[in-house]
Amino acid sequence: MPRPTLLYVTDLAYQARGRRYCDEDIFLTSRLREDFDLALCHPRDAAALADGFDAVVVRNSGPVLAYQEAYDAFRERALRNGTRVYNPLSGKADMAGKQYLLDLTAEGYPVIPTVDRAEDLDRLPATDRYVVKPRLGADSIGLRIVPADEVRDHIDGHVLVQPCVDFAYEVSFYFVDHDFQYALYAPHADRRWALEPYRPTPEDLEFARRFIRWNALGHGIQRVDACRAPDGALLLVELEDLNPYLSLDALDDEGRDAFVAAMKASLHGFLGSSSR
Repeated sequence: MPRPTLLYVTDLAYQARGRRYCDEDIFLTSRLREDFDLALCHPRDAAALADGFDAVVVRNSGPVLAYQEAYDAFRERALRNGTRVYNPLSGKADMAGKQYLLDLTAEGYPVIPTVDRAEDLDRLPATDRYVVKPRLGADSIGLRIVPADEVRDHIDGHVLVQPCVDFAYEVSFYFVDHDFQYALYAPHADRRWALEPYRPTPEDLEFARRFIRWNALGHGIQRVDACRAPDGALLLVELEDLNPYLSLDALDDEGRDAFVAAMKASLHGFLGSSSR
């Protein structure tokens, strides 16, 4: 019986602050080849190559802003042709921009309060500083911290505004399908990617699972990024559902093996084949 074929989309040359995307994808593809026939391609080439494979796996492909037209063409063609894309293109979080932060704020979810209009600033907690970020931003591109007396000058319909939270630390929860895999945190607020294992409480996990349930992806890899606010509560920073970096180098061998096994099982299920 022929093995399933995967087109693995990655930009091995992408330079990220504090992370080596290429190392993670070299490791993952070396392990996925145990179960799948696999080829790698740059995101600019995905639309032209996708039809020759059983599924397209979008991994460390870098911010879509760097190749927006190519990504839009790939997405449009995949939806038209019924191409299996992992993660599925139905994601409602970062895959679709930052609108979800406004939606979750309006729905009362535990998220850093977010607005996009000057007349709504009074809905945010009083603060001396605001975070202003592009609606279509990624990897902190275009993010600015501005004083309260200047924030209105930056609101132009293309940005979101949040209070600048003096959090204790950031923590990320990693899921395959709806199953929690591991958590990592940055104990030093000034070193976001100096990550260490984190043992979540039941309350922490329920916090993260609320957003996984909200996004309703049947298959795929998601990362729930949160910060520990001054009152001790967790607040959502981002829900990464397009191509979340996994920081597998922060795990031990057992942790990496467990993640690979979960990803393989998810992909087999996604393709409708039996898990091995």
